[in-house]
Amino acid sequence: MIRFGIGFDIHPLETGYPLVLGGVEIEYSHGLVGHSDADVLTHAVIDSLLGAGALGDIGDYFPADDPQYSGISSILLLQKTATMLKSANLRVVNIDATIVAENPRLSPFRDAMRQNIAGALSIEINYVSVKATTAEGLDSIGNGHGISAQAVASLEQA
Repeated sequence: MIRFGIGFDIHPLETGYPLVLGGVEIEYSHGLVGHSDADVLTHAVIDSLLGAGALGDIGDYFPADDPQYSGISSILLLQKTATMLKSANLRVVNIDATIVAENPRLSPFRDAMRQNIAGALSIEINYVSVKATTAEGLDSIGNGHGISAQAVASLEQA
């Protein structure tokens, strides 16, 4: 039986912060603000996996008010999530994710993002899809005030 989960995350952009997406630090004038590294892509992937496994959500395991997660790499959180899935006897079938950002252009970084996510989950890169789109100038993302990401994960019994 295949199980599906959906994840979503959004963070504001501000100067003075690094921009990290899928574990890749991207040179840009603004970065995402959040308790960890604010990696919206990896956070959405984590929530999609936890949802598919009916294991709760990212805040249950990595709460924003816990100082041990301040500034932590979200790829490390994804590795911890992979361990939880393995303990629940679940195996990742695939991940499909979309980043919504007006800027910067993300296509040069997608393969590195895919590799980081696949590596954290111990799966082949061809089971991870990362896409990027814009908000066409609409809403806060379209006005360059933030970045969001959505992900769908599928799992099966290991």
